[in-house]
Amino acid sequence: MPDSNLFSPHRLGAFTLPNRIVMAPMTRSRTSQPGDIPNRMMADYYAQRASAGLIITEATQISAQGKGYSFTPGIYSFEQIQGWRAVTQAVHAKGGKIFLQLWHVGRMSHPSFHADGQPVAPSAIAPDAQVWVVGEDGVGRMQDCPVPRALTLPEIKNIISDYQQAAINAIEAGFDGVEIHGANGYLIDQFLRRTSNQRTDAYGGTLEKRIRFATDVVDAVSEAIGADKVGIRLAPFITQRGMNDPQVTNAILLAAQHFQQTGIAYIHLAEADWDDAPEVSPDFRRSLRATFRGSIMVAGNYTPEKSQDLMHSGLVDLVAFGRKFLANPDLPYRLQHQLPLNDITDPTTLFGGNETGYTDYPFYNPSL
Repeated sequence: MPDSNLFSPHRLGAFTLPNRIVMAPMTRSRTSQPGDIPNRMMADYYAQRASAGLIITEATQISAQGKGYSFTPGIYSFEQIQGWRAVTQAVHAKGGKIFLQLWHVGRMSHPSFHADGQPVAPSAIAPDAQVWVVGEDGVGRMQDCPVPRALTLPEIKNIISDYQQAAINAIEAGFDGVEIHGANGYLIDQFLRRTSNQRTDAYGGTLEKRIRFATDVVDAVSEAIGADKVGIRLAPFITQRGMNDPQVTNAILLAAQHFQQTGIAYIHLAEADWDDAPEVSPDFRRSLRATFRGSIMVAGNYTPEKSQDLMHSGLVDLVAFGRKFLANPDLPYRLQHQLPLNDITDPTTLFGGNETGYTDYPFYNPSL
């Protein structure tokens, strides 16, 4: 596929990317403890994959309150900023571009991560979900999420400020930009949906009020670092984690009108990636393209052929690959030259651990 759009340059906000193959955000839980600090092993991991048109990091909590899984990184302490700086320097030394994904999990959390034992959310409704928690024995296990505490209006304003400060910290750490995580049942997504947001104040009730948290966060981050360095990830068709709300597509399209006015660089659609998942409707894709004139990125178990078809349709500009990039640090080279791909060798190494299953996946070697 040497002539595929996947391998052509693309203007994304403030940058020109060398190709349209994006490394998707993937939680790997390998920070140094205590403090959830990015480390040299993480720098090596991301630098290995610097041939991506763009790297989007694993989800990174904007505050201690925003944490929901063990050993995930933060971007709110001096030590975390310093740790991330080593990562960005390593990626830039290889000629790569890297955005930090900003994350607040909301109700997708566990009591052990919170001083008062309660995660927070738009409303006090428990998700039907579990998170990965490492116990005192050092073993990670999936644990049920409890009923969260509903946020007060002043707390919501504080979280918006946390997003803004996290974006400032990301630029200080050397990132080229940030992606706001508004997908997959986390805090911003929780505000968008009627199943998780039953507020009756300025942040709930009507469609316009349910999108307000997302638009306020985008505005605050864009004001701080420039809209052309900002993207947002959204999940229009997720149904698990107690998030099944058919009206969310209307919310996303309404929010996209605001994102167009703000001038952010891209919208990233996290699409279902299991075998029998529903297809994203062409009508939704066309509506989003008509509403938002920035770049549109998709992720969801895409093949190169399907990626090419979508880009040729004009409905998608960039395609993010997750597990393929995890197992193939040189994924763009392999795809361009139609070379065989490595498979994930041991699923137990996906979360937590050391270099095994992380930085030891081989680059293509024609002599082997």
